[in-house]
Amino acid sequence: MSVRSKNRSNFLLFFVFLLAFVCMAVFLSDPARFAKSILKGIDLWAVNVLPATFPFLFLTALLTALPTFSKVAKKISPFFERLFRVSGAGAGAAVLAALSGYPVGARLLSDLHAENRIGREETFRLACLVTTSGPPFLVGCVGAIMFESAAAGWVLLFSHLLGVWSVSFLLSRKGERKPFVPPPEKPMSSTLLYDTVYNAVISILCVGGLIALFYCLGDMLGALGLFSLFENSCFEGILRGLLEMTAGCSVLSGTKTPLSLSLCCGIVTFGGMCVLLQELAFLSKTGIKSLCFLLVKFLQGIVAFGVCFGLSFLVF
Repeated sequence: MSVRSKNRSNFLLFFVFLLAFVCMAVFLSDPARFAKSILKGIDLWAVNVLPATFPFLFLTALLTALPTFSKVAKKISPFFERLFRVSGAGAGAAVLAALSGYPVGARLLSDLHAENRIGREETFRLACLVTTSGPPFLVGCVGAIMFESAAAGWVLLFSHLLGVWSVSFLLSRKGERKPFVPPPEKPMSSTLLYDTVYNAVISILCVGGLIALFYCLGDMLGALGLFSLFENSCFEGILRGLLEMTAGCSVLSGTKTPLSLSLCCGIVTFGGMCVLLQELAFLSKTGIKSLCFLLVKFLQGIVAFGVCFGLSFLVF
Protein backbone atom coordinates (compact mmCIF):
# COMPACT_ATOMS: atom_id res chain seq x y z
CA MET A 1 0.00 0.00 0.00
CA SER A 2 1.35 3.42 -0.98
CA VAL A 3 1.80 6.23 1.54
CA ARG A 4 -1.05 8.17 -0.07
CA SER A 5 -3.44 5.22 0.14
CA LYS A 6 -2.41 4.57 3.73
CA ASN A 7 -3.05 8.20 4.70
CA ARG A 8 -6.42 8.11 2.99
CA SER A 9 -7.33 4.92 4.84
CA ASN A 10 -6.23 6.40 8.17
CA PHE A 11 -8.26 9.54 7.52
CA LEU A 12 -11.34 7.46 6.70
CA LEU A 13 -10.94 5.39 9.85
CA PHE A 14 -10.56 8.55 11.95
CA PHE A 15 -13.64 10.08 10.32
CA VAL A 16 -15.72 6.96 11.07
CA PHE A 17 -14.44 6.95 14.66
CA LEU A 18 -15.30 10.63 15.08
CA LEU A 19 -18.75 10.16 13.55
CA ALA A 20 -19.50 7.19 15.81
CA PHE A 21 -18.32 9.16 18.85
CA VAL A 22 -20.54 12.15 17.99
CA CYS A 23 -23.56 9.88 17.42
CA MET A 24 -22.96 8.19 20.77
CA ALA A 25 -22.73 11.55 22.51
CA VAL A 26 -25.95 12.79 20.89
CA PHE A 27 -27.74 9.55 21.79
CA LEU A 28 -26.61 9.78 25.45
CA SER A 29 -27.78 13.39 25.62
CA ASP A 30 -31.39 12.18 25.45
CA PRO A 31 -31.50 8.35 25.39
CA ALA A 32 -35.27 8.16 25.93
CA ARG A 33 -35.95 10.30 22.86
CA PHE A 34 -33.64 8.40 20.55
CA ALA A 35 -34.77 5.02 21.86
CA LYS A 36 -38.22 6.07 20.66
CA SER A 37 -36.65 6.97 17.30
CA ILE A 38 -35.39 3.40 17.00
CA LEU A 39 -38.91 2.16 17.77
CA LYS A 40 -40.36 4.47 15.12
CA GLY A 41 -37.86 3.12 12.61
CA ILE A 42 -38.83 -0.44 13.50
CA ASP A 43 -42.50 0.49 13.20
CA LEU A 44 -41.85 2.03 9.77
CA TRP A 45 -40.16 -1.21 8.70
CA ALA A 46 -42.82 -3.49 10.21
CA VAL A 47 -45.82 -1.63 8.78
CA ASN A 48 -44.51 -0.53 5.38
CA VAL A 49 -41.59 -2.74 4.35
CA LEU A 50 -42.01 -6.16 5.96
CA PRO A 51 -45.48 -7.10 4.58
CA ALA A 52 -44.63 -6.10 1.00
CA THR A 53 -41.02 -7.28 0.87
CA PHE A 54 -40.65 -10.48 2.89
CA PRO A 55 -42.85 -12.72 0.66
CA PHE A 56 -40.95 -11.55 -2.41
CA LEU A 57 -37.56 -12.16 -0.80
CA PHE A 58 -38.63 -15.72 -0.07
CA LEU A 59 -40.07 -16.37 -3.53
CA THR A 60 -37.12 -14.94 -5.47
CA ALA A 61 -34.65 -16.88 -3.33
CA LEU A 62 -36.65 -20.04 -3.99
CA LEU A 63 -36.77 -19.38 -7.74
CA THR A 64 -33.02 -18.86 -8.02
CA ALA A 65 -32.34 -22.06 -6.11
CA LEU A 66 -34.18 -24.07 -8.77
CA PRO A 67 -32.30 -25.31 -11.87
CA THR A 68 -34.94 -23.74 -14.12
CA PHE A 69 -33.68 -20.25 -13.30
CA SER A 70 -30.32 -20.87 -15.01
CA LYS A 71 -32.12 -22.02 -18.15
CA VAL A 72 -34.33 -18.92 -18.15
CA ALA A 73 -31.28 -16.68 -17.70
CA LYS A 74 -29.67 -18.27 -20.72
CA LYS A 75 -32.79 -17.62 -22.83
CA ILE A 76 -32.98 -13.92 -21.96
CA SER A 77 -29.24 -13.28 -22.21
CA PRO A 78 -29.31 -12.14 -25.90
CA PHE A 79 -31.65 -9.26 -24.98
CA PHE A 80 -29.26 -7.93 -22.34
CA GLU A 81 -26.23 -8.50 -24.55
CA ARG A 82 -27.67 -6.35 -27.33
CA LEU A 83 -28.92 -3.54 -25.10
CA PHE A 84 -26.37 -3.35 -22.31
CA ARG A 85 -23.39 -5.37 -23.56
CA VAL A 86 -23.35 -7.60 -20.51
CA SER A 87 -22.87 -11.34 -20.68
CA GLY A 88 -25.55 -13.92 -20.11
CA ALA A 89 -24.11 -14.54 -16.68
CA GLY A 90 -25.01 -10.94 -15.79
CA ALA A 91 -28.46 -11.16 -17.38
CA GLY A 92 -29.80 -13.36 -14.61
CA ALA A 93 -28.38 -11.02 -11.99
CA ALA A 94 -30.04 -8.02 -13.70
CA VAL A 95 -33.45 -9.72 -13.83
CA LEU A 96 -33.23 -10.89 -10.23
CA ALA A 97 -32.19 -7.42 -9.08
CA ALA A 98 -35.15 -5.85 -10.88
CA LEU A 99 -37.47 -8.33 -9.18
CA SER A 100 -35.98 -8.35 -5.70
CA GLY A 101 -34.39 -4.93 -5.21
CA TYR A 102 -31.45 -3.79 -3.09
CA PRO A 103 -28.86 -5.19 -2.42
CA VAL A 104 -29.39 -8.52 -4.21
CA GLY A 105 -27.82 -7.34 -7.48
CA ALA A 106 -24.62 -6.11 -5.81
CA ARG A 107 -24.20 -9.41 -4.01
CA LEU A 108 -24.69 -11.41 -7.21
CA LEU A 109 -22.24 -9.18 -9.08
CA SER A 110 -19.63 -9.77 -6.40
CA ASP A 111 -20.10 -13.52 -6.80
CA LEU A 112 -19.82 -13.34 -10.62
CA HIS A 113 -16.64 -11.30 -10.37
CA ALA A 114 -15.11 -13.71 -7.87
CA GLU A 115 -15.87 -16.60 -10.25
CA ASN A 116 -14.29 -14.64 -13.17
CA ARG A 117 -17.48 -14.96 -15.22
CA ILE A 118 -17.61 -11.27 -16.24
CA GLY A 119 -14.99 -9.00 -17.77
CA ARG A 120 -13.27 -6.06 -16.07
CA GLU A 121 -15.06 -3.32 -18.05
CA GLU A 122 -18.32 -5.23 -17.92
CA THR A 123 -18.17 -5.30 -14.12
CA PHE A 124 -18.71 -1.55 -13.83
CA ARG A 125 -21.52 -1.50 -16.41
CA LEU A 126 -23.23 -4.39 -14.69
CA ALA A 127 -22.86 -2.71 -11.28
CA CYS A 128 -24.77 0.31 -12.58
CA LEU A 129 -27.40 -1.96 -14.11
CA VAL A 130 -28.15 -4.37 -11.26
CA THR A 131 -28.35 -1.87 -8.38
CA THR A 132 -32.11 -1.37 -8.57
CA SER A 133 -35.10 -1.42 -6.31
CA GLY A 134 -38.00 -3.75 -7.09
CA PRO A 135 -41.80 -4.09 -7.23
CA PRO A 136 -42.21 -5.15 -3.57
CA PHE A 137 -40.84 -1.84 -2.29
CA LEU A 138 -41.90 0.60 -5.03
CA VAL A 139 -45.36 -0.78 -5.82
CA GLY A 140 -46.26 -2.48 -2.56
CA CYS A 141 -44.61 -0.21 0.01
CA VAL A 142 -44.20 3.32 -1.42
CA GLY A 143 -47.10 3.23 -3.88
CA ALA A 144 -49.89 1.21 -2.28
CA ILE A 145 -49.11 1.92 1.39
CA MET A 146 -47.45 5.34 1.57
CA PHE A 147 -49.12 7.09 -1.37
CA GLU A 148 -52.27 4.93 -1.11
CA SER A 149 -52.16 4.27 -4.85
CA ALA A 150 -50.91 1.16 -6.63
CA ALA A 151 -50.92 3.18 -9.87
CA ALA A 152 -48.42 5.59 -8.30
CA GLY A 153 -46.29 2.58 -7.42
CA TRP A 154 -46.24 1.36 -11.03
CA VAL A 155 -45.28 4.85 -12.23
CA LEU A 156 -42.44 4.78 -9.69
CA LEU A 157 -41.26 1.37 -10.85
CA PHE A 158 -41.35 2.26 -14.56
CA SER A 159 -39.57 5.59 -14.02
CA HIS A 160 -36.98 4.01 -11.73
CA LEU A 161 -36.10 1.20 -14.15
CA LEU A 162 -36.08 3.56 -17.14
CA GLY A 163 -33.70 5.89 -15.30
CA VAL A 164 -31.35 3.03 -14.43
CA TRP A 165 -31.53 1.24 -17.77
CA SER A 166 -31.26 4.35 -19.99
CA VAL A 167 -28.03 5.50 -18.33
CA SER A 168 -26.71 1.92 -18.39
CA PHE A 169 -27.52 1.76 -22.10
CA LEU A 170 -25.40 4.86 -22.75
CA LEU A 171 -22.53 3.39 -20.72
CA SER A 172 -22.65 0.18 -22.72
CA ARG A 173 -21.79 1.57 -26.14
CA LYS A 174 -18.16 0.64 -25.61
CA GLY A 175 -16.40 -2.21 -23.89
CA GLU A 176 -15.84 -5.93 -23.92
CA ARG A 177 -18.05 -8.77 -22.75
CA LYS A 178 -17.76 -12.47 -22.10
CA PRO A 179 -20.05 -15.17 -23.47
CA PHE A 180 -22.62 -16.83 -21.25
CA VAL A 181 -21.15 -19.32 -18.79
CA PRO A 182 -23.89 -21.41 -17.18
CA PRO A 183 -23.40 -22.04 -13.48
CA PRO A 184 -22.79 -25.62 -12.41
CA GLU A 185 -26.00 -27.44 -11.58
CA LYS A 186 -26.38 -28.29 -7.93
CA PRO A 187 -28.45 -31.16 -6.58
CA MET A 188 -31.69 -30.18 -4.90
CA SER A 189 -31.22 -29.89 -1.17
CA SER A 190 -33.62 -31.69 1.14
CA THR A 191 -33.63 -28.56 3.34
CA LEU A 192 -34.30 -26.12 0.48
CA LEU A 193 -37.54 -24.74 1.94
CA TYR A 194 -36.03 -24.23 5.40
CA ASP A 195 -32.84 -22.65 4.04
CA THR A 196 -34.85 -20.29 1.81
CA VAL A 197 -37.08 -19.13 4.67
CA TYR A 198 -34.06 -18.74 6.96
CA ASN A 199 -32.13 -16.60 4.46
CA ALA A 200 -35.20 -14.46 3.74
CA VAL A 201 -35.77 -13.87 7.46
CA ILE A 202 -32.14 -12.90 8.07
CA SER A 203 -32.19 -10.53 5.08
CA ILE A 204 -35.39 -8.77 6.11
CA LEU A 205 -34.18 -8.43 9.71
CA CYS A 206 -30.95 -6.82 8.50
CA VAL A 207 -32.99 -4.40 6.40
CA GLY A 208 -35.11 -3.57 9.45
CA GLY A 209 -32.03 -2.94 11.58
CA LEU A 210 -30.54 -0.57 9.01
CA ILE A 211 -33.83 1.31 8.59
CA ALA A 212 -34.15 1.75 12.37
CA LEU A 213 -30.53 2.86 12.70
CA PHE A 214 -30.66 5.45 9.92
CA TYR A 215 -34.08 6.67 11.04
CA CYS A 216 -32.50 7.38 14.42
CA LEU A 217 -29.57 9.15 12.73
CA GLY A 218 -32.10 11.33 10.93
CA ASP A 219 -33.69 12.28 14.25
CA MET A 220 -30.23 13.08 15.60
CA LEU A 221 -29.72 15.52 12.74
CA GLY A 222 -33.11 16.99 13.60
CA ALA A 223 -32.02 17.38 17.23
CA LEU A 224 -28.95 19.28 16.04
CA GLY A 225 -31.28 21.72 14.28
CA LEU A 226 -30.53 20.75 10.69
CA PHE A 227 -34.16 20.27 9.63
CA SER A 228 -35.28 23.49 11.32
CA LEU A 229 -33.25 25.41 8.76
CA PHE A 230 -35.88 24.50 6.16
CA GLU A 231 -39.59 25.25 6.49
CA ASN A 232 -40.62 23.05 3.54
CA SER A 233 -41.22 19.40 4.45
CA CYS A 234 -39.81 18.38 1.04
CA PHE A 235 -36.35 19.38 2.20
CA GLU A 236 -36.69 17.22 5.29
CA GLY A 237 -37.87 14.33 3.13
CA ILE A 238 -34.90 14.77 0.78
CA LEU A 239 -32.38 14.93 3.63
CA ARG A 240 -33.89 11.95 5.40
CA GLY A 241 -34.02 10.08 2.09
CA LEU A 242 -30.33 10.71 1.48
CA LEU A 243 -29.75 8.89 4.76
CA GLU A 244 -32.40 6.17 4.41
CA MET A 245 -34.80 6.11 1.49
CA THR A 246 -37.76 4.51 3.33
CA ALA A 247 -37.86 7.29 5.92
CA GLY A 248 -37.48 9.92 3.21
CA CYS A 249 -40.32 8.47 1.14
CA SER A 250 -42.49 8.30 4.26
CA VAL A 251 -42.01 12.03 4.92
CA LEU A 252 -42.50 12.99 1.27
CA SER A 253 -45.70 10.93 0.99
CA GLY A 254 -47.28 13.26 3.55
CA THR A 255 -48.01 15.57 0.60
CA LYS A 256 -49.25 13.44 -2.29
CA THR A 257 -48.23 15.55 -5.27
CA PRO A 258 -46.36 14.93 -8.55
CA LEU A 259 -43.29 16.61 -7.05
CA SER A 260 -43.24 14.46 -3.90
CA LEU A 261 -43.71 11.26 -5.92
CA SER A 262 -40.92 12.27 -8.31
CA LEU A 263 -38.58 13.10 -5.44
CA CYS A 264 -39.24 9.65 -4.00
CA CYS A 265 -38.33 8.13 -7.36
CA GLY A 266 -35.09 10.09 -7.56
CA ILE A 267 -34.11 9.21 -3.99
CA VAL A 268 -34.87 5.50 -4.41
CA THR A 269 -32.91 5.38 -7.68
CA PHE A 270 -29.90 7.05 -6.07
CA GLY A 271 -30.29 4.78 -3.05
CA GLY A 272 -29.46 6.88 -0.02
CA MET A 273 -26.55 6.27 2.33
CA CYS A 274 -28.12 3.19 3.91
CA VAL A 275 -28.49 1.36 0.58
CA LEU A 276 -25.24 2.65 -0.90
CA LEU A 277 -23.25 1.33 2.05
CA GLN A 278 -24.83 -2.09 1.55
CA GLU A 279 -23.98 -2.03 -2.15
CA LEU A 280 -20.44 -0.73 -1.76
CA ALA A 281 -19.72 -3.43 0.81
CA PHE A 282 -20.14 -5.96 -2.01
CA LEU A 283 -18.84 -3.85 -4.91
CA SER A 284 -15.60 -2.96 -3.14
CA LYS A 285 -14.51 -6.56 -3.70
CA THR A 286 -14.71 -6.05 -7.48
CA GLY A 287 -12.32 -3.09 -7.67
CA ILE A 288 -15.01 -0.65 -8.83
CA LYS A 289 -14.21 3.00 -8.12
CA SER A 290 -16.74 4.20 -5.59
CA LEU A 291 -16.80 7.82 -6.79
CA CYS A 292 -17.56 6.85 -10.39
CA PHE A 293 -20.30 4.51 -9.22
CA LEU A 294 -21.88 7.22 -7.05
CA LEU A 295 -21.81 9.70 -9.94
CA VAL A 296 -23.63 7.22 -12.19
CA LYS A 297 -26.23 6.51 -9.49
CA PHE A 298 -26.77 10.26 -9.08
CA LEU A 299 -27.28 10.66 -12.83
CA GLN A 300 -29.72 7.73 -12.85
CA GLY A 301 -31.62 9.41 -10.02
CA ILE A 302 -31.90 12.67 -11.99
CA VAL A 303 -33.22 10.86 -15.08
CA ALA A 304 -35.70 8.83 -13.00
CA PHE A 305 -36.93 12.03 -11.30
CA GLY A 306 -37.58 13.68 -14.67
CA VAL A 307 -39.42 10.67 -16.11
CA CYS A 308 -41.55 10.26 -13.00
CA PHE A 309 -42.44 13.95 -12.90
CA GLY A 310 -43.69 13.74 -16.48
CA LEU A 311 -45.80 10.63 -15.78
CA SER A 312 -47.04 11.43 -12.27
CA PHE A 313 -49.73 13.79 -13.60
CA LEU A 314 -51.49 10.64 -14.87
CA VAL A 315 -51.92 9.58 -11.22
CA PHE A 316 -52.72 12.80 -9.34
